[in-house]
Amino acid sequence: MSRRRPVYVAVGIRASIDRVWELTQDATHHARWDARFSRITPTEPLAGGGTRFRYERRFPGGIISGSGATIGERTRPDGTRTSALRFDADGRMSPLGAGRGYWRYVPHDGQTVFLTGYDYEPAWGRLPDLLVRPLVAWVTAWSFDRLRIWAETGTPPERWPLASVLAFWRPERPRAQRCERHPARRDVMGEAPATLRGLVQP
Repeated sequence: MSRRRPVYVAVGIRASIDRVWELTQDATHHARWDARFSRITPTEPLAGGGTRFRYERRFPGGIISGSGATIGERTRPDGTRTSALRFDADGRMSPLGAGRGYWRYVPHDGQTVFLTGYDYEPAWGRLPDLLVRPLVAWVTAWSFDRLRIWAETGTPPERWPLASVLAFWRPERPRAQRCERHPARRDVMGEAPATLRGLVQP
């Protein structure tokens, strides 16, 4: 994975860290704002903390599904929070193979900076991933802005389906461009929390 550029997205949210944590750590809430998923279902707790889960992404003509494992840190000495993740898709329908990533929650200037870094094996090969990876990064950023709108205004994410990307006359719509997608440091996965190293495979 080190030869590829991991996905990185960050957004500032004018909401408390507790609110952002609630909307991202609850599996039902997560599937509502994150366009990468249609359903996320916790399946069993992990020894020592964390949870296994199943996920689905429905689209016309099929379903992409897979398994994952995640663990969160709600209390850290510096006031930040983290969540680590490993995932793997079922079969070859998904262009994303086995992957790993993290979320960080950073209080800053009266807002919560919510950021992610993740990488995955290209299940369809390197050449198709030249198109897939930028698209996945864009969907991640668009979803983060949809989360921001929900946390800041209370507007349900269902108000903004993916088709709203075309609603150019609605400046308040979610926009991937509002997110930072170029990290200050190149080693995105080097910023992962220590919990990721010990997290079991899904």
